[in-house]
Amino acid sequence: MLITLCIVLFLDGLDVSMIGVALPSIGTELHIQTSTLQWLVSGYVLGYGGLLLLGGRTADLLGRRKVFLIALAVFAIASLAGALVSSPALLILTRFVKGLAAAFTAPTGLSIITTNFAEGPARNKALSIYTVFGAGGYSMGLLFGGLMTGLGWRWTFLLPVPVALAALVSAYFLVPKDKPAEEGGHDLIGALLSTATMLLLVYTVVSAPQAGWGSARTIGSFVAVAVLGAAFVYAESQVKYPLVRLGILRKPTLVRASLAIIAVAGSYFSWQFITTLYLQDTLGWSPLKLSMALLPVGLLVVASAFVSDKLVDRFGTGPIIAITMVVMAVGYLLYLRIDTAPGYLTVLLPAVLLVGIGWVGFPAINIQATSGIEDDEQGLAAGVLQTAMQVGAAIVLAVTTAIVTSAAPSETTPQAMLDTYRPGLEFAAGVSIVGALVALTVFLPRLRARRQAAREVEVELVG
Repeated sequence: MLITLCIVLFLDGLDVSMIGVALPSIGTELHIQTSTLQWLVSGYVLGYGGLLLLGGRTADLLGRRKVFLIALAVFAIASLAGALVSSPALLILTRFVKGLAAAFTAPTGLSIITTNFAEGPARNKALSIYTVFGAGGYSMGLLFGGLMTGLGWRWTFLLPVPVALAALVSAYFLVPKDKPAEEGGHDLIGALLSTATMLLLVYTVVSAPQAGWGSARTIGSFVAVAVLGAAFVYAESQVKYPLVRLGILRKPTLVRASLAIIAVAGSYFSWQFITTLYLQDTLGWSPLKLSMALLPVGLLVVASAFVSDKLVDRFGTGPIIAITMVVMAVGYLLYLRIDTAPGYLTVLLPAVLLVGIGWVGFPAINIQATSGIEDDEQGLAAGVLQTAMQVGAAIVLAVTTAIVTSAAPSETTPQAMLDTYRPGLEFAAGVSIVGALVALTVFLPRLRARRQAAREVEVELVG
């Protein structure tokens, strides 16, 4: 069962990064403008980030196995459709549908694990393996994207199809049946408001760099998001069985995990986005060369599956998250040394290795988010965490894009392009540093306790 769930999450991550490598080829063959091409990525994020809360709670209410199987089947069908169509609009639609399906499979898979493995070492091990597959899928997608694009961009859509179908058959037999919640599930207004709020928020964020952050459309959209969000909070406080119990958002562990995952994912996606543009488009690196250069990140993520649960069992989630985020921030700072002829062993590899080590804390974030949560809300907690990751990362990436595009260079020399990209790299590093500082607050209670103990000893000695 665990292997099956891991494969599906691996596909989710793989799909996101593979399409990024294939974008130039798709745009050339289908004659898609850059402004439209970015919606092949944004369309997926829109469906994924917009429906994660609904997806996680739906699994709790209707049955996790049922929701997982249906969503996985939709994912496979949409993948096949994407490989066959040639219309840009239809291609974007398939990406939205795949994101929608992933919005149900990701939190549902996580809640299946947390409800079938007892809290403690067994669950920590299972979650470590599961989350490593998700992060590893994103990292390895760069390599597979380079290989598949060499055969033709449609292979990036076809590759997930047989794997998803095999996982569907496996899940049918291996994922245990569960009963829907005995009560609740009638909050139709909450479902509509939450979906509308998240869809509009993600759409506003991903379209803001093109429309302009200060444009009337963007400002009006954010106002509408605020109104819909307020209406959702009010509706949830009035119904007997809310779609989202607002009290869960006061869970300190879930809040800290959500802030950490925003910093980790947001900084990494922004860093990788700029790195891909600079090395591939400006310096002329091939997709395969770029994939191989960033491969150590994926390898370290996979290797962390063997140690992350043991580290959590010994030191707890807080210290592991804090230390790995500090290491990741140092990696981004080292990367700022990049120039127009970067040496791989002296400049790129040290930064890539430290960023990869930073992802070792990713399983601990998932463990922290779901610890102490009742079984009937595991899907909701997973949905909140995944929403924070997708929406938070989308916001950070959108701001990074706006910073980069606001200073268009007068020439396209490597130095001019690097000067354009550097503020974006500095912003990504700043996000990582802020996240690390927040994570380090986990040590404050220990420092206070040691100071108090020292004062007590001092008083005793004086006395």
